[in-house]
Amino acid sequence: MKTLYIVRHAKSSWKCPELPDDERPLLEKGKKRTRKIIDFLLDKNVTVDLIISSHATRALETAKIIGHALGYPEENILISRQVYHANADQLYDQFFDLSDDINSLMIVGHNPTFTNFANQFLDKKIDWLPTSAVVSISFDTPLWVNLPLAKRTTNFVAIPKEL
Repeated sequence: MKTLYIVRHAKSSWKCPELPDDERPLLEKGKKRTRKIIDFLLDKNVTVDLIISSHATRALETAKIIGHALGYPEENILISRQVYHANADQLYDQFFDLSDDINSLMIVGHNPTFTNFANQFLDKKIDWLPTSAVVSISFDTPLWVNLPLAKRTTNFVAIPKEL
């Protein structure tokens, strides 16, 4: 069994237009919404074996905040520049080479890619994955490479405004 957590980064600031897009920091409002998600994840006893994050500041900050709350070591977060520019199909490349000893993976990144990626697995499609939201899907397979064909179950779609 493999479990995938698809996390959109927390709400970020547009306050400094001179900053490159990938350097925009989180807003305090985004951190507060992420704390709601963390409470939800802790309530569900979520643990992760690996966190992969986009290199963008807002995504990496989100990954660190959630990882810390889940007891995941910050230094073990795998930072991927490819997540920032990937399309939904290219996100598969992030975990097909993973060890099959990893059973739960959290990937933190951006829209519209993360909405499109999540919708590949969801029976009830979503229009837009809001900031700080998490989609959790379990796959009935021992191999990451078999994900696209595996029987799957949606565990939850957690959206801060709905918690």
